Amino acid sequence: MKDNELYELLGFVKISTYRTLTLKTIANTLKMPSEIAKENNTRTSQISTALLDLKKKKLVICVNENARKGRLYKCTDLGLKILKYLD
Repeated sequence: MKDNELYELLGFVKISTYRTLTLKTIANTLKMPSEIAKENNTRTSQISTALLDLKKKKLVICVNENARKGRLYKCTDLGLKILKYLD
């Protein structure tokens, strides 16, 4: 990945408090949206939107996509790379 592409993704994450919090909270673990919301004292709907945005950019993946409840998310390698640049 070229530096400019990396910086573009970094800006995409940093421009949103919820995307930043979500990525930082997941880090090297598996988390449900409700867990992320609880840890950051935010609404689950805000975290779900952030997860959708991060998923579209291939920064996180859902490891059990077919589950109706209890979906678990983790950072991709690209997400972990972006995470290194976050405060």
